[in-house]
Amino acid sequence: MTSYECFDLDIKDHIAHLSMSRPEALNAMSRVFWKELPEIIKDIDRNSQARVIVLSGQGKHFSAGMDLANFMSNDKSGEKKDPARMREIFYHEVLELQDTFSALEECRMPTIAAIHGACVGGAIDMAAACDMRYCSDDAFFKIAEVDIGIAADVGTLQRLPSLIPLAAVRELAYTGRKFDANEAKELGLVNKVFDSQESLTDEVNKIAEKIANKSPLVTRVIKKQINYSRDHSVKESLDYHAAWNSSLISSKDMEEAMKAYMNKSDGDFEDLEPKRSFWEKDEKLI
Repeated sequence: MTSYECFDLDIKDHIAHLSMSRPEALNAMSRVFWKELPEIIKDIDRNSQARVIVLSGQGKHFSAGMDLANFMSNDKSGEKKDPARMREIFYHEVLELQDTFSALEECRMPTIAAIHGACVGGAIDMAAACDMRYCSDDAFFKIAEVDIGIAADVGTLQRLPSLIPLAAVRELAYTGRKFDANEAKELGLVNKVFDSQESLTDEVNKIAEKIANKSPLVTRVIKKQINYSRDHSVKESLDYHAAWNSSLISSKDMEEAMKAYMNKSDGDFEDLEPKRSFWEKDEKLI
């Protein structure tokens, strides 16, 4: 178990269990949260430490979203600064916050959000960036930003339209109305609702185990293709997939997968290679 200020990380049997660890603060997203989450995800990805990531929250709630203290200005100098220049700085701050959740979408391994209790504001942005979402029947959701005078700006309005009906996105974003687990399932926001937090944890772990037993190279390709298809035409996506499949099909993994299927057993697959930048390579330039 590795502990951070806002998270606990436990990696076992190719599954990374990443839990938000500030239950006393309802797992609200402090400034440190926005720094730690992408660093953890990118480190798991870079070093191929797992084949699937399960994201959860400790305590009574998944997450209450953005810690509103983040909106308080730290500038106590009293100096009057050009508003246009300050807006330009804010623009880059928003992009940085967006990148925090995009790390979940862009990492090579599937990501699963296991949601219980409150999933509010920024927590919906975060869950929407995961590949799959499951919840317990006590879960509730709220696109809360409209109630504090802003538009959700770190992924909800961009990702939800590909997950649930557009009219539902509009209503929930315009009104800030709270909706429960059953409605979330009906809309397609979550894959399944479980009758308790315990069964949520157990069943999500079973799903994660099934994914971890597959070829990590294949699940990496599947994730890449699904995300690409969401943002491109069918023709573009088919061509993109043909290029990827022709480049990354592994005869070794295919043989192992077929053997496991025929024997009704788990396959023995190699992990993905760790990512290395050009400057980390040992080979000499020629």
